[in-house]
Amino acid sequence: MSTIDTAATPTIPPHGGVLVDLLLARPEAERAAEETEHLPKVAIGQRELSDLEMMAVGALSPLTGFMAEKDYRSVIEQMHLTNGLPWTIPVTLSVDEEEAKRIGGASRIALISHGSPIALLDVEAIYRRDREAEAQSVFRTTDTAHPGVKALHAAGEYVVAGPAHVLHLPAHSTFTTYRLTPSQTRAAFAERGWRSVVGFQTRNPVHRAHEYLQKCAMEIVDGLLLHPLVGETKEDDVPADVRMRCYEILFENYYPKDRAMMSVFPAAMRYAGPKEAIWHAIARKNYGCTHFIVGRDHAGVGSYYGTYDAQKIFLDFDADELGITPLFFEHSFFCKKCDAMASPKTCPHGDDDRVILSGTKVREMLRAGKKPPKEFSRPEVAQILIEAMAERTR
Repeated sequence: MSTIDTAATPTIPPHGGVLVDLLLARPEAERAAEETEHLPKVAIGQRELSDLEMMAVGALSPLTGFMAEKDYRSVIEQMHLTNGLPWTIPVTLSVDEEEAKRIGGASRIALISHGSPIALLDVEAIYRRDREAEAQSVFRTTDTAHPGVKALHAAGEYVVAGPAHVLHLPAHSTFTTYRLTPSQTRAAFAERGWRSVVGFQTRNPVHRAHEYLQKCAMEIVDGLLLHPLVGETKEDDVPADVRMRCYEILFENYYPKDRAMMSVFPAAMRYAGPKEAIWHAIARKNYGCTHFIVGRDHAGVGSYYGTYDAQKIFLDFDADELGITPLFFEHSFFCKKCDAMASPKTCPHGDDDRVILSGTKVREMLRAGKKPPKEFSRPEVAQILIEAMAERTR
């Protein structure tokens, strides 16, 4: 493992103070690739591949590999790593019983993605996952209808722990100009002279309410990092390529080019609500953000979490131990009487005066080829979504 010098990027120290770099230099990577031919091999799934990529570039600093059992237990029981750093979601490599037997007493294995080696893993231990405890801790439910719990039960019963040595990053053919590593976003902030940066996590198109939150936050910081998640999501979420077209047209027409930038976040969604809000904030700290927007039902799904539970969980941590400033926002909307975007904190009027549409209603309008009111969604964004809906139903 090497580390990345962050002294030249004046935004914020990474989590734990060191930005991790697990990518092997070319000569070492070539030797490692030869070594994989003689090692037990484990195929890595898409979700864990996303975790490996984020560890490799330092997005999950200070992690240098998949979690040992002590850290795993500490995270699900105390929301901290054993070294005392806040951490809320286990990062593990799952294997089934047959794979665990095949690894046996090997001290090193090769991780395989799409038939080719992508990393070496020094095997420190193999232990049994505690599905019930993990589900209850991370997702606050053991209901297998929850997508995160469902994925947990689909994963292997055993976990392989140990440091990773990454031969190369996963090959991506999409969003290549937006795939910036934490060291690259930090360098971009420094080049722009941004000392304070607010990060915005999204897995949805940005409508007027989201735009309003971002621009409110931009009033108190130097810059905005729009950081959409492009890893694995639910089947009914808007596809990443469609969302990216929406973000691009918004940036082209409605955001100051010297105050806002976009990069993609390669994580897979957990739909863990409050626990994922903390995890997302820590990752954005590693990307160099000093502030992080937490809105209504962050990373939520269904009715498993309270509307503002993802904000309340930040109160369980001392401000200095997280090291990034959360910005809490209530649900926003356009008020016809105020003739402006607003929230319950600033608007005295009732629902009859507020342009509030349910997700179901919006989807019905888009499927029918109708644009939602311009107070709800920019017309250009609505048009992209209408065309995408029509394409999917052909």
